[in-house]
Amino acid sequence: MFVDVHSHVVPSGDDGAKTVAEGLVLCREAVARGTNVLFATPHVWPELTLTEEREASVRLVHADMALQASTLGLDLRLGFELTPSRELLSEDPARYTLGGLPAVLMELPFSRPLGTAMLLAEAIEAAGLTPVIAHPERSDQVLERPEIVAELAARGWLLQINATSLLGYHGPSRAGVGWSAVEEGFASLVASDGHRLTRPPFLDDAYDAVCARVGEEAARPLFDGSALPRLELAGGDGLHLAQRG
Repeated sequence: MFVDVHSHVVPSGDDGAKTVAEGLVLCREAVARGTNVLFATPHVWPELTLTEEREASVRLVHADMALQASTLGLDLRLGFELTPSRELLSEDPARYTLGGLPAVLMELPFSRPLGTAMLLAEAIEAAGLTPVIAHPERSDQVLERPEIVAELAARGWLLQINATSLLGYHGPSRAGVGWSAVEEGFASLVASDGHRLTRPPFLDDAYDAVCARVGEEAARPLFDGSALPRLELAGGDGLHLAQRG
């Protein structure tokens, strides 16, 4: 059973699924590849903010999709992925939690300095929430100074590595940083960051690769969501997990 904490399967006006039909195809394929819990995390960009109107639309679409996804055996939850901006520093980060968990997903900028990102993560933490740092291995700043990964992990923030990075889809440098995070124990989660049919929300190939590299015992917690604070899962087999936090 995989818990995928990062995807863009709910249409929201970003670069993810464009229609409900496309999003449901992605959900169906994710279930077929072993995912039981999938967090849809629409982007919140400086140029695409979460206005009240957009939020209402996203939540309505998610509610409809979640009902349909449940018939597929998928628990589709809603969160958001924050791109750091000065404007977000004045907002209550509780608005953006992952499915109501005390955690917020935020990415590191691909090419810009990390100053605003650090301030946003600190603001999330100051609000009593856990920052989940999306795909740090894709940040140019981290590629230039890989020790940033250890520094972020040392602060107790959860580092989410993309499955596609581990599989080499973003180039050898990003794969190298991602694998180092996994092998050195700095990574907390592996997620798909699935966007569309050509970039689907699959975790099974990455899971097999991580198992082969570090063993199943070390791999499993990266894919079952156990790093997330206060995550509760209920599966058809009666499985219930209450995690730390």
